[in-house]
Amino acid sequence: MTTEKNDSPTAPVDHLRFHRPHAHLNTTFGNDKFALRAEAFARFFGTPTFLGAQTLIVVLWVFLNMSGITTFDVYPFILLNLAFSLQSAYAAPLILLAQTRQAARDKAQSDADAQHREALAIANSERQAQAAKNTAQLLELLEQNTRLTEMTKNLTERIEGLTRELHDHMRQNLQH
Repeated sequence: MTTEKNDSPTAPVDHLRFHRPHAHLNTTFGNDKFALRAEAFARFFGTPTFLGAQTLIVVLWVFLNMSGITTFDVYPFILLNLAFSLQSAYAAPLILLAQTRQAARDKAQSDADAQHREALAIANSERQAQAAKNTAQLLELLEQNTRLTEMTKNLTERIEGLTRELHDHMRQNLQH
């Protein structure tokens, strides 16, 4: 908690104040259950696990159909081709939507950061101006103190001179 010159407490600074207006962009597809699953699914498409699993499924598919163990999709693997087309039909829009929303989140983050940097620059300028004002006041007080010290020194010298004169005068009066 900070205090001002009048010692009244002020509210703590909210460091995320520029980011809060963009909170709705935190998740790619929204905040409901479907949206969270869709985002997880879109993120899963680019993982090594997905690529490895897909490769394994294709190899097993081709092996089973070429070896004669089963013949549910004979060469040229029309059903496998249809499965890939269906996967692409859903994956591409999800990935594009995820990229578009990520770009919106990045822009909002960048804008909020720029606002925060601007607020910091303004606060820094104000602090520098206040520091310059305080420095000028301190210099003026130092000059006043120097003048007072010189005046005190002069007064002390005058008092000492008058004291000497008084002592001399009293000695002369005592000798007569």
